[in-house]
Amino acid sequence: MTARMAPTQAKRVVSLAGLSGAMAVAEGAFGAHGVADASLRALLQTAAIYQLAAASAGLSLGLARRFFLAAALILVGGFIFAASLDAIVLTQEKRFGAITPIGGLSLIAGFILVFLGALRSPED
Repeated sequence: MTARMAPTQAKRVVSLAGLSGAMAVAEGAFGAHGVADASLRALLQTAAIYQLAAASAGLSLGLARRFFLAAALILVGGFIFAASLDAIVLTQEKRFGAITPIGGLSLIAGFILVFLGALRSPED
């Protein structure tokens, strides 16, 4: 859990964090300028916030080359969470909301792994 990432793993995590950050900004912009319905705008705002948090955490973990599994869970969870909300907004099919908790649980698991890993890490 606290093992260092291989350079290739770190590169992938940082790359996905960059894509995740871009997705967050696009969601925020689309919500602010392209969606008239207030409830759908709120979904995009929530998606953007969670996606940006996942991008920030993934970027930090990737640059530190630590906690690969945690970074993967956070980035994948952020994507699933935000993409399911995006799907609701784009299709207006609320059934995509059934996928959202999977992303949320993945985010929670990733952050718990960071917490536990940090407690168990030897001091540098």
